[in-house]
Amino acid sequence: METKSNKSIDKKILSGYQKKYLRGLAHNLKPVVLVGQKGATPSLFISIDEALTAHELIKIRFVETKDRVQKEKMIQSIAQVTQSHIAGTVGHTAIYYRTHPEKEKRKIVLPRK
Repeated sequence: METKSNKSIDKKILSGYQKKYLRGLAHNLKPVVLVGQKGATPSLFISIDEALTAHELIKIRFVETKDRVQKEKMIQSIAQVTQSHIAGTVGHTAIYYRTHPEKEKRKIVLPRK
């Protein structure tokens, strides 16, 4: 599935300290998207894409998926389709990050060494 903002996403890989920084920012966030028994559907990808554009950093909770392998495949699939970075996973929750396509609307500045 192609999302509308795929063209403006930078392809750089997050370093370990940047992921740690993002996990710290996400600590107090509530999950904005819940993945239920239907799994990864086109409407789910659209919701995640919209949430990433609005917030840049989001948490997604996997409510119905208990199988670890299936959940990992879904986590990777979501990152690939939405062209976002996985900042980390804790239990049934995954943290995703994607910079805003418009430079002046970016809220998060990643640390650099």
